[in-house]
Amino acid sequence: MLNPARIEFARTRRRWTKTKLAEALGVQSRSIQGYESGEYSPEPERLEQIASLLRFPLSFFSGPDLPKISEHTASFRSMSKMSASLKDSALSAGSLAFILNHWIESRFNLPVSSLPDLSDLSPEDAAATLRRMWGLGEAPVSNMIHLLESKGIRVYSLAIEAREVDAFSVWHDNTPFVFLNTFKSAEHSRFDACHELGHLVRDSHSMLHGKKAHNPEMEREANAFASAFLMPRDSVIAHKPNLPTIGQLIELKSFWGVSLPALAYRMNQLGLLTAWTYRSLCIDIAKKGYRTKEPRPMRQEVSQMLAKVFEALRGEGVGKSDIAAELFLLVEDLNNLTFGLTLSGVSTAVTIEGVPPKTTNPGLRLVK
Repeated sequence: MLNPARIEFARTRRRWTKTKLAEALGVQSRSIQGYESGEYSPEPERLEQIASLLRFPLSFFSGPDLPKISEHTASFRSMSKMSASLKDSALSAGSLAFILNHWIESRFNLPVSSLPDLSDLSPEDAAATLRRMWGLGEAPVSNMIHLLESKGIRVYSLAIEAREVDAFSVWHDNTPFVFLNTFKSAEHSRFDACHELGHLVRDSHSMLHGKKAHNPEMEREANAFASAFLMPRDSVIAHKPNLPTIGQLIELKSFWGVSLPALAYRMNQLGLLTAWTYRSLCIDIAKKGYRTKEPRPMRQEVSQMLAKVFEALRGEGVGKSDIAAELFLLVEDLNNLTFGLTLSGVSTAVTIEGVPPKTTNPGLRLVK
């Protein structure tokens, strides 16, 4: 049976307007409205056209209703700069991640989340408290995605080529999800991941229960949390150079895995730079183009959990095309959600934060 809601979902996911789809099909916009509302169904040939134009398998349109992400529960950054179509496309990508994650969790035992509620603490104190709770001390976070996944947070990728979409987080079935835009630099993505962690431990409870709507103040505080979490106060002070220069900051930014502007801002926030020095550094950073292109860029971080899942599936003779067929999706959509990881040649020589490789136990087990 055709599910008209899936026609609307597919159109939204691909960022097509009703007018654009109607023109491509050679019909009136009113017809698209009728298809999506269930008032009447497209002829089989017309449905095949829709599937082809929107790049979804024909079988996709017969599935059950998909889980939806309510706008007020998602912590989008740069909300004011996002068009409605871009926001809806990102949210629908999150919905596809939910069904993929459900498929994975029906076959594997994954880490269960137990995030504290730190909403009563300032961003700085919340970051320091969470570091103590997780036993991180003052050490740099070597891999932000691995750390989140070890704490039961599901991390998926958003292959959306738009600077307006940084990242967002949301809870689904009592599980926290973080979505990262893979078109950003590694340093930017690490900060985004930590920014979303700040939302999850400080804002999610209020947003979920309708006590507080997402607002600019939340964004500023999530940025402050990310800055404090990635660059602990005592550690930054201990590494302060006597005469800060762009060259010295480039060396230090690699130590904490942050962008050059983020490091300069943190040092200034902690009173380690004079107003003149900070202004000079900001001018030099802008002149050299380091606000848009990172010097000595880091390697992009990817999911550890998904890498291990795919390697286990490969051992069972299961490929991405098999998963896509079960979920009525294209392999392209799975790639866009899984950092482009493949089902072959994936190494499991990765670590959970703070655990040596030989004793790593990600809590991942294939359920027979």
